[in-house]
Amino acid sequence: MRYSATHKQETREKLINTSREIAKKDGFGGTGVDAFMKAIGLTGGAFYTHFESKAELFAELVEHELEFSTEMLAGDEDAPADHVARKLRSYLSSAHALHPETGCVLPTLGPEIARASPEVKARVEKSLKRLRDAWSERLDDDDAGWALLAQCVGALILARVVESERTRREILGASRRFLERAEKAPRK
Repeated sequence: MRYSATHKQETREKLINTSREIAKKDGFGGTGVDAFMKAIGLTGGAFYTHFESKAELFAELVEHELEFSTEMLAGDEDAPADHVARKLRSYLSSAHALHPETGCVLPTLGPEIARASPEVKARVEKSLKRLRDAWSERLDDDDAGWALLAQCVGALILARVVESERTRREILGASRRFLERAEKAPRK
């Protein structure tokens, strides 16, 4: 059976997209190549026609994930004035906390990224700086971007480690309110 000229690239993209969800839900390091490939209906041996190593898949996966998050969270210059506030409400939600497979890669794979190669960390840094710059510019505050990122990622991690929905909502609500007050505070 002959495959189309785009088959290999389509399969690679399918593998990246499926692996993102699996890795964010179950962790990347503990998930084997066979599990990633099985999720798209292929055998583990076919993996190496798409990637030289599992580390290469991790780098691609993280880069794709952060590019998507950066585009969604930062918006563009035509985004409405309340863009950051709307995105923060969505990010700091119980739905996001309860479904890591569909959310931000940083709270779920952050420790694995921290142990990754310098190349992976450089890709992550580049994406994070784009988001930081967009938020800092939109809020007219050089520190705002890093502070927002740190607050959001930290709040989501805390919301995921507690058992009760009540405590989860307290954490997320307190973070949203804190960020709203910080946004309204006079700048020096």
